[in-house]
Formats: sequence, C-alpha cells, structure tokens
Amino acid sequence: MNPGKKSRIVLFTSAIAALAGLLLGYDTGSISGALGFIADAFRLDTVGKGSVISIVLVGGILGALINGIVADRLGRKLMVQAAALIFIAGAAASALSPSAGALLASRFVLGLALGAVSASAPLYIAEISPAAGRGRFVTMFQLAITIGILLGYFVDRTLTGSGEWRLMLGSSAVPALILLFGMFVVPPSPRWLLKMGRDEEAKDTLLKISGGSVSHADAELNEIRKVISMESKGGLADMLRPPVSRAFVTGIGLFLLQQFVGINSVMYYAPSLFREAGMRSPDTAILATVSVGVVNVLATFIAVWLIDRAGRKPLLYAGLAGMLISLTAIGGVFALGDSDGGLGTGGATVIAVWFYIACFAFSLGPVPWIIMTEIFPLNVRGRAVSIATMSSWGSNLIVSFSFLPLFEAAGAAFTYWLYALVSLLGIAFVWRLVPETKGMSLEEIEERLLSEKR
Repeated sequence: MNPGKKSRIVLFTSAIAALAGLLLGYDTGSISGALGFIADAFRLDTVGKGSVISIVLVGGILGALINGIVADRLGRKLMVQAAALIFIAGAAASALSPSAGALLASRFVLGLALGAVSASAPLYIAEISPAAGRGRFVTMFQLAITIGILLGYFVDRTLTGSGEWRLMLGSSAVPALILLFGMFVVPPSPRWLLKMGRDEEAKDTLLKISGGSVSHADAELNEIRKVISMESKGGLADMLRPPVSRAFVTGIGLFLLQQFVGINSVMYYAPSLFREAGMRSPDTAILATVSVGVVNVLATFIAVWLIDRAGRKPLLYAGLAGMLISLTAIGGVFALGDSDGGLGTGGATVIAVWFYIACFAFSLGPVPWIIMTEIFPLNVRGRAVSIATMSSWGSNLIVSFSFLPLFEAAGAAFTYWLYALVSLLGIAFVWRLVPETKGMSLEEIEERLLSEKR
C-alpha cells in the first residue's frame, strides 16, 4: 500500500468535485456586486431585487428534489456532470438576458443546477474519502464556496467602474466548464457502485483510492456489504420512521441554523449593508465586501485544520458562540451608530462582520455539509441528503427574501439581534441532537444508527 499515492488520489478527486462549491460561491459573490446595476438597467424595486436573488433559491429547492429522485439511480458523478452542464446554460442565458423576465428565468435554471450539485458533490466526496480525513475533504466543498464568493467579489470590484453586470454573471460559466470536464477523469462512488451490484467496479475504485492495497479494498468491501445487509429496502416509509427520521431532525436542523443565523443576508447584501452603515461610496462598500470574502476564505482553513482533530461539535459550539457575540455587536452598532462612515458606524460594522464571518466559516459553514453525508444509511442516502439540501435552499429563500423588508420595517438592530437569538438556540440544538462522528467510517456510523446507539 502506498499512503502517499492514496492521499494524492483522494485529494485530487475531492478537489475536482469541490469545484461544485465554487459555482455556489461565485454566484453569491457576483450577484452581490451586480444587483445594483441590474436594478438600474431593469428599474427594479425592492421586491424585484429580492426576486433576482430568491429565484435561484426556488430553483435550488427543485434541483435538490430532482437530485433526490434520480441520484441513487444515475450516481453522484453523473449528477455532478449534468448539473455543471445546466449551470453553463443558465450562466450564458443570464448574461444575455434582454429583460427582467428573461433574467429571472435564466437564474431559475442556475438554481436547478446549484440545487442538484450541492447535494451530489459533498456526498460524492464523503463516499470516496477515508474515515480519518473525511471531514477535511468534505470541508474542501465549503472552502471552494468561500473562494468562489471571493472570486465573485474581485470580478465585481474589477468591473464596477464599467458597470458590466452581464460579464459579472456570464463569467461563472468558466468554473462550470472546468468541473464538467474534470469529472470525466475521476471514478464513480464505490459505495454507490456496490449498492447497484457492480462489485468489480467498486473494488477497482477502492483499489485506486487505497493506494493499490488489495487487503484494504477487500476489507472495506466486506464492511460495506455487512451494513447493506442490515438495511431495509429504503422506501419512503423507512425514511419517515426511526432511526432515519431522527437523522433528518439533525440534518435539517443544522441547515436551518446555517441559514437563519443570516449568513446569506450578509453575503448577498454586503455592499448595501456597508452603505447603510455610512460607507456612501459604492467603491468603498464593495472594497469592504471584498475584505469579508478574504476573511471567509482564511477562516475556512481553521475548519480544514481542526475538523478531524477537534471534531464537529467543538467547532459548532465555538462558532455559534462567536456569532452570538458578533451579531449582538452589529445590532448594537446600528442602534448607537453615527453614520459617519469612518471609524464610527462603518468601521465598527466591518470589524463585527469580519468576526461573524470568521466564526461562521469554521463552524456552520462546513459542518452541516459534512454531517448530512455521514448520518444517513446508504439505501436512502442520496434521497435523504437531497431532502436535507432542500431544507438549506428553502430556509435560504425565506431569509434572503425577507431580509430587506425586515431591515426596512424593523430596523437593522432588531434584524441582527434576531439572528443572534438563533445562534443562542443553535448551541442548545447542537448539545442535544448533533452526534460526534469524528474518525468513524460511514459504515460504523450507519451501523450505530441502525442499531440505535447514541
């Protein structure tokens, strides 16, 4: 067995699949800077601007649902490729949209692709990764999201002077093309192959990712077969009763927390947030937004470093506590601010947002994606992960569409204090309902789930 070869193969395969996260992040980052220009071009009001963002989320819900219906039949790899192809079409159509209606339709198509790929890509990475490094490899998906957001911010910053919002949106087709062709050279999920009765192909894949060790591949095959023999047929009824139903409470609950702490409100509306805090120059507000993207990327490396050392729950506790403090501070800045745009409201808001983003980036950013790929049995894993992902897109839709009306009706202070309350409730949720899965194989986790062990 060659451990170095094993690590390189899994790292390369995970990096290719993680490009799916880059698509999610790039759309979030690019639409943040393009939204003002789009609103001017098509004369959009608050509801219109909210629709441009939220229509992607509607498409994401449907895309995750479609993924759940077909992913267990077609496989994770093929679903990622299909989503990349659809994304390319949506990005091109968005850039060429002649009207607001056409733009909304194009961004709905983008949402279909993002919903499907956000379910299949993390699951694919988890199913090809060794237990000891699974958290780190799946975290690459979240790291790619943060890099995509930052890349979108930089493109926006470059094009702000010219107002080329069409180029901001259309350039997202480039990483999708890389993902599409990159997936041709990686193997299918060995667990999916075994589930489909393609034992020899599964063994070949396990040999590749284990560095050529026949004994290691055979041992893993036997472990997967053992757990499959414990499973039911995986019908809808099996998903609605314990122990799978309890796994849904954990998975869906984490994604609700991920969105209801307000992360995408900050990401989507960052320039507007900083202008509201006193940074009147669009250039200054977007530059501050770029700094948020940098913090997001750097703090995600904390999760890459600690997720398989400290575990999932300690990172969640630390992140939620930090977000509670920073969201309370952001609300306080707006309640007491002087809107001078210097080291008063504007500067204090940037510092508080930096801390908030950092805490999110090493906790609620990556951990729900990891947990959802670990806690469901193989016989329902594709569909269950898709349902959990739907909850992420659905709650994202609610938060993103309600943010501006809530911001205008209740004020900034109350809005961010509400998100702070969610962080406090999240600490209790993690303590009571989230299992620690550090260092356990997917089969060991499933065996414990099916035998109803804690």
